[in-house]
Amino acid sequence: MVRVHGVARVLEAHLRWYRRNWRATAISSVLQPLLFLLAFGLGFGSLVGARAQEATGGADYLVWLAPALLAMSAVQTGAFEMSYPVLAGFKWRRTYEAMTATPVEPGEVALGQLAFVTAKSLLTGAVSLVVIALFGGVRSVGVLGSLVAAVLTGAAVAALVMAFAATRQDEGTAFNAVFRFVVLPMTLFSGTFFPIATLPGWVQPLAWVSPLWHGTELARWAAGVGASDLVLLHLAYLLVLVGIGSGLSMRFFTRRLTA
Repeated sequence: MVRVHGVARVLEAHLRWYRRNWRATAISSVLQPLLFLLAFGLGFGSLVGARAQEATGGADYLVWLAPALLAMSAVQTGAFEMSYPVLAGFKWRRTYEAMTATPVEPGEVALGQLAFVTAKSLLTGAVSLVVIALFGGVRSVGVLGSLVAAVLTGAAVAALVMAFAATRQDEGTAFNAVFRFVVLPMTLFSGTFFPIATLPGWVQPLAWVSPLWHGTELARWAAGVGASDLVLLHLAYLLVLVGIGSGLSMRFFTRRLTA
């Protein structure tokens, strides 16, 4: 049985570590979304000009792109933070064994790890949102809802990657395939930079199963630049993925830490 205070203790441990080491990831967490903003929002956006408004429903391309960048950044953060760092907790640093040597259950370790990555995505997303606002990518206060949608999207991906990482016994070579054949295509073909309606018909169903597409659509709706007819579907899909990933992670953590 998972106890709230056990999860809170694990989260506290991660936050204490992050408070001392946040500088190591702060630049990359903010710099990468900024580079995408400059390259696509300002650079590519200035080239397409008014023609882009036909695809964005009349919104400026930068405003249309901003919620998607928040979701994309959260997904990339979640995927990376749940790959090698999780494997390190099992294999190299063995911090998870240390945690379960106290009155903390393996399932609580998994949920605490997910809570930390979610909190980190919220923090870095808020910083990215400020940067986006400075460049004129925010049209309404609804973009705060976009941040919530982005964090939920990142949590969905993070939970699934954490479950996968908990099964790895090697040196993590499989993570390269995850980044190259899952995360990267998901970033490019989930409607982040252009509507998926412009993709070939046989590719579009692949985008429909992408958590990032659902998160991007939800984030754009919150910002007032997206359709509202499938909002509940997007929300339900992401919540189901969080539940599946969390459940598998708790199971695999328990199996590995009690073996």
